[in-house]
Amino acid sequence: MLDYDEEAERYDASRGGEPRAGAAADAVLALLPDTTRDLLDVACGTGIVTRRFTARPGLRVTGVDLAPAMTRRAAARLPGAVVRGDSRRLPVRDAAVDAVVSVWLLHLLSGPDEVRRVIGECARVLRPGGVYVTTVGKAASHNVGSDIDAVLASRPPSPVRDGAADVTACAAAHGLLPAGRARFTGHGQGRSPRRTIADLRRGWFMTLPPGDPLADGFADRLARLPDQDRPRPDPVFDLRAFRKPAAR
Repeated sequence: MLDYDEEAERYDASRGGEPRAGAAADAVLALLPDTTRDLLDVACGTGIVTRRFTARPGLRVTGVDLAPAMTRRAAARLPGAVVRGDSRRLPVRDAAVDAVVSVWLLHLLSGPDEVRRVIGECARVLRPGGVYVTTVGKAASHNVGSDIDAVLASRPPSPVRDGAADVTACAAAHGLLPAGRARFTGHGQGRSPRRTIADLRRGWFMTLPPGDPLADGFADRLARLPDQDRPRPDPVFDLRAFRKPAAR
C-alpha cells in the first residue's frame, strides 16, 4: 500500500489534477440537497476536491485527513477548515453536519470491519435528513478494457472493500437509505504502459509488491506493449448517496 505522506507531493499531478477534481466535486454536489448547509469531507487528502465544494454558495466545508503531509496541503488550500483526524474515530460530535463525503477512501481500508466502522462514523455525525456520498468499486473503474488491463488480468486479485452491494448493505445496517447515484470521469488518469510499470515499481498494486518476481514479470509484459507513452481511456468512477431518515 502507498505511503500517503510520501505520496502527498505528487498526489494531485499523478491523478488528473484540477480537471479530475472538478468532475468529482460536481458529481458529489449534484447528489446533495439544495438545503445542505455544511459538509464534512472525510479523507480529504490534499484538499483539491474539498476546495471545489466551497464554490457552492452557503455551504460550509470542513476536511479531515489522517496523513500529516496531506493535511498540511489541504490546510494551505482551506485555511482554518481542515483538521487531522481518523475516519474510524471522527473528531466531530453526533448529528453535526448535513453531508459527509468519502471519495476514494473505502477501498483503502483493511477489511469489512473497518469499512463498517468508517461508515458508522459517517452515519453518526450526520443530522437526520443528511446525506452520505461515497465512491464505490474503485478498482473495477480502472479496468477500461485496454491492452494494459488484458496484461494485468491474471494478477492476484485484491480484496474488494468498496463493492456497491456491500457498501449499500453496510449503510443500511447503520440506518442509511439509498438516495441516488452518479458517475464522473477521472480526467487524466488513463494509464500508459510506461506509467503502469512505474506504478508497479512503487507499490501501487497491493498484490504485486515492488521487487516481487511476479511484479517484474508483469512489468516485462507491459514493456512489450505498443505506444508506451500513450494513455489509454480515462476511468469512470461511481458514486452512491445514502440518506439518514429525518426524525419523526
